[in-house]
Amino acid sequence: MSAGSGQGAIRDASTKGAAEFVAAFADAWARPTPDRLLALLHPDVRLFAPLTAPTVGLESARDEFRRVFELFPDLHGQVHRWSAAGDLVFIEFTLLGTFEGRPLQWHAVDRFLLADGRGLERVSYFDPSPLVTALIRSPSGWRKWWKSGLGPPLSRRRFQKRH
Repeated sequence: MSAGSGQGAIRDASTKGAAEFVAAFADAWARPTPDRLLALLHPDVRLFAPLTAPTVGLESARDEFRRVFELFPDLHGQVHRWSAAGDLVFIEFTLLGTFEGRPLQWHAVDRFLLADGRGLERVSYFDPSPLVTALIRSPSGWRKWWKSGLGPPLSRRRFQKRH
């Protein structure tokens, strides 16, 4: 995988580490599991994304990935291009799967701050409307979404843990 067919990556010693990280990211998202995705992350990771609460640490990340794959068991990703500068890596990719039997996809850009070759911080940028639309169009999936713990306010997650 190259930096976007020659687009954008700065060619220096730090780019080699970025290229290795992007290759591992692409491989992990081609056949994702929580463990494969966790292998990309630093123990002190911080994850930020639309529709979810901030996630801190590997165990919280494992829980969040588990919720994602319970809701979208066939979710996988395809990397299109990337760029790096110093410890920052930007990865443009598409996530694909189904929700309640209907195809679903959305485009994202993840910005990673790397430490020791692993993601210390990830901010995911994407338009959440394809996810919201899929949820609205599939009333049979509302309960599944609610029970997943994805997206609900933290107070609802606390309520779910008690019951």
